[in-house]
Amino acid sequence: METARTASLIAAVVTTGLVSGLFWGFAVAVMPALRGAGDRPAVEVMQRVNVSILNGWFLAGYLGAPLFTGLALVLHLPADGREVLPPLIAAFVASVLALIVTGRVNIPLNNALEQAGPADGLADPAAVRRAFEGPWVRANVWRTLLCTAATGLLAWALVLYGQSR
Repeated sequence: METARTASLIAAVVTTGLVSGLFWGFAVAVMPALRGAGDRPAVEVMQRVNVSILNGWFLAGYLGAPLFTGLALVLHLPADGREVLPPLIAAFVASVLALIVTGRVNIPLNNALEQAGPADGLADPAAVRRAFEGPWVRANVWRTLLCTAATGLLAWALVLYGQSR
C-alpha cells in the first residue's frame, strides 16, 4: 500500500506539473507571441493548436492530473499521517476547478474558433479573433494559477508524506 501511495503522489505531481507548465507556456509565450500577429494568422495558428493538442500525450497529463490526485487522496484516507490530507484535498479541488474552467470556457471557445471555418476564408477574421482571444486568455490564466497551486500543494503533500515515513 505504501508503494501505491508513493507512486500515486509522484504521478500526481508530475502530471499536474506538466499540465500547469503547458498552460503557463501559453500564458507567457504563445498568446503574447500571437498578440503581435495579424488576425488571420493568429486564428489559423490557434485552430492548428486546437487540433494538434488532442493527442494521447496531452490527454494522459490532462486527465492524469485529477485522476492521480484523486487516487492519492483515496489511498491516503485510511492511512496514518493524515497531515497529508489537507494539501491533497486542496490540490484535488484546484485540479477539478481547472478542469471546469477548461470545460466551460476554453473548450467551447476552441470549438467556436473551429466552427468559424478556415482562417483564409473568414470574411472578418478580426471579429473571430476578438470573440476568442480575450476570454480564452483570461480563462487560461485562471487554469494556470489553479494547476500551479495544485502542483505546489501536491509537492507539499509529498514532502509531508516523506517526513511521516
